Amino acid sequence: MGNEPDKHTRLRSRGRVLAAAAAAAVVLGVLAVAALDRPGSGSGAGPVAVTEPAEATQPDVTEPAEATQAAEPPEETERETAGETAGETARPIPTWEGPTVPPIDTALSRGASSAPVTIVEFGDFKCVNCGRFAREIEPELRRRYIDTGVVRLFWRDFPAQGRDSMRAAIAGRAAAKQGRFWDFHDAVYADQSGGLGEQRLRSLAARLGLDLAAFDADRRDPALREAVERDFAFGAQLGMAGTPAFLINGSYFFGAQPLAAFVKQIEQARHG
Repeated sequence: MGNEPDKHTRLRSRGRVLAAAAAAAVVLGVLAVAALDRPGSGSGAGPVAVTEPAEATQPDVTEPAEATQAAEPPEETERETAGETAGETARPIPTWEGPTVPPIDTALSRGASSAPVTIVEFGDFKCVNCGRFAREIEPELRRRYIDTGVVRLFWRDFPAQGRDSMRAAIAGRAAAKQGRFWDFHDAVYADQSGGLGEQRLRSLAARLGLDLAAFDADRRDPALREAVERDFAFGAQLGMAGTPAFLINGSYFFGAQPLAAFVKQIEQARHG
């Protein structure tokens, strides 16, 4: 019986340790949630997920001798104090968790690599509104922004209207192999009334002075079809509703909207 008070004392001590450790864990949990809720750095080209900070190691409460250290985690307090002293708080690191971005083919781009604004167009050679953009809006954007080093324009294939769309997209890639993608692009959109059959595509290539033997051979190259399919899958995974669709410095912009709408979006991206 003489040992009974010691037993109760140990039980009460263990209870205090468990309660203190639980309270410390709750405090650490609140701090972690608060860190995730703080504004992080802005994102650019797509959905960005925040990487959670590493979980704080919970104190070991199985050893009564370590009760004081477990109840008061000094390292966390020191980190928090240092952050407050510096007037800063630790912020989560943004990481890209969107779909895999296909390689960029620079032959399918216009403008200076140093341009502060990037426009990515998802287009379809069979798309009527893509043609309207190419004929009526893009030339003015080239004059104001692309040729002056403000905008760099990239093309990505989004052949959503069947076999002709895919055939023309592959033909565009074949023209790009000879350094003539944009000439081919402009020629297709200049007159969309003639269809996109085999005879029309070869006729356009001949009119542009392309090496027809190389043009035909390149169109049979599986790598070109795969490149088109990767672009199409990428656009679909991004949720593109149709064509033409654009990413202007990462912001979604849909349709062949009026020139003023493009100018407003570009200026916002340029000065934002």
